Amino acid sequence: MDHVNPLLGPIIALIAWTIVMLFLAAFKMQTGIRSGADLRGTPRGARGRDLEGRLDPKYLWARQNYEHLVEQPTLFYAIVFALVLMDQDHIVNVVIAWAYVGLRIAHSIVQALGKSRSITFVTSSLLLIALTVHAAMEYIAHL
Repeated sequence: MDHVNPLLGPIIALIAWTIVMLFLAAFKMQTGIRSGADLRGTPRGARGRDLEGRLDPKYLWARQNYEHLVEQPTLFYAIVFALVLMDQDHIVNVVIAWAYVGLRIAHSIVQALGKSRSITFVTSSLLLIALTVHAAMEYIAHL
């Protein structure tokens, strides 16, 4: 392979970050469970969200963020793959894709600290919309 599409970099980076958050979520949940939380009545095989209200919220923020990283970013992956398939690796799309990844990482850090993440969420959503508009324009132009 002589050429690697630069739009693949942001996809790989965000997937790698999602894996980092998976491990952080598992660590924080285990720390919370070992903190002496009262888990009586929690069903065997309970999921992370079943522990909400039973564990201090600070132990759940990373898990909640991991869930967020497997929600909206799936749209990011799909639209970036569409751009890759249409050979739309223009610098504008590459910069927007990397900015989206940077904001999702910032969103994770802010959420893991228990702070308001509205600005990072809204801004990253606007970038996702921009990528979608670029893909739609290219698709329509070639109908």
